[in-house]
Amino acid sequence: MHTTQDLIDLALKEDIGPGDITTDNIVPVNEKGQGVIVAKQDLVIAGLEVAEKVFTILDPETRFTRHVKEGDRVAKGTTVVTIEGTLATLLKGERTALNFLQRLSGIATQARDYIAAVAGTSVKLVDTRKTTPGWRVLEKYAVRIGGAYNHRMGLYDGVLIKDNHIAAAGGIAQAVERVRQAISHLVKVEVETTTLEEVQEALVAGADIIMLDNMDLDQIREAVGTINKKALVEVSGGVTRERLKDLAQTGVDLISIGALTHSAVAVDLSMRITKT
Repeated sequence: MHTTQDLIDLALKEDIGPGDITTDNIVPVNEKGQGVIVAKQDLVIAGLEVAEKVFTILDPETRFTRHVKEGDRVAKGTTVVTIEGTLATLLKGERTALNFLQRLSGIATQARDYIAAVAGTSVKLVDTRKTTPGWRVLEKYAVRIGGAYNHRMGLYDGVLIKDNHIAAAGGIAQAVERVRQAISHLVKVEVETTTLEEVQEALVAGADIIMLDNMDLDQIREAVGTINKKALVEVSGGVTRERLKDLAQTGVDLISIGALTHSAVAVDLSMRITKT
C-alpha cells in the first residue's frame, strides 16, 4: 500500500523530473517569497497536512501557517494557508500541493453535502473501493473528514460475498459456510443480494450484514422488514444525492456510495506567490 510520503515523492518526481527548467533559470536559489492559498469557492478543506509535506520535502525550512482547520467549512475568498520559504520551493511545490488539496477537499466537500441530505436520520453513508489507484488511504481519509464513513479498505480487511463469489461457491449458504470456517470469529460477513429470495437465504445463512444491491424502494422496505434487525442492512447501487433521503427513510442502516470518491469534483483553490 502506498504511503502519503510515497505519493508525494511520486507526484514531485512526475512534475519536476530532472529539474524545473523554468524556475531554475529565472529565480535565484536563495531568493525568498510567500505563497497564499485562497479558496475560490465555498468548500470543506481536507489535505492540509499533505500539502504542507509537499513543501517541507522540497525544503524543510519552509514555514506553513494554517488559517483554517482540517474539516472546516471555508467560504469563498478565505485565505487557507500561508507558505514562506524560497521562491524556488514555492514555485516547484505549488501545483503538486494544490492537486492534493483540491482533490481531497473536493471529496470532503461532496461527502459533507451528501450528509446534509440525510440530516435527521440515523443512516450512515459509507464509501466503496471505487477510488483512484494508489490514493485509497487519502481518499477514504477525505471521506471521513467530510463526515461520512469508510467501508472496508480493501479485499483483506472485510468479507463481502458478491454475486461472483456466490456463483463460484454454488450458493449463498455454501459461500458463507466456507468463509466462516476460515476466518476469525471477530470478522463480520456481508452478503450482497439482488432479490428478496437472496435476502432470505443470506439471513438463514447467518450473514452479519446484508447488502441490497440495486433494489427499488418497495423491495428495500420489504427486505428491511424481513431482516427485522437480525442483520445490518446496507443499500448499494444507483445511489444519487437525490435518492438519499428516500433511501434513508426505508430503515436501512448503511448506504454505500461509490460517487463519494469516484465522482467528486476537485474544488477551486489558487496560490498567489510574491517576493519578500
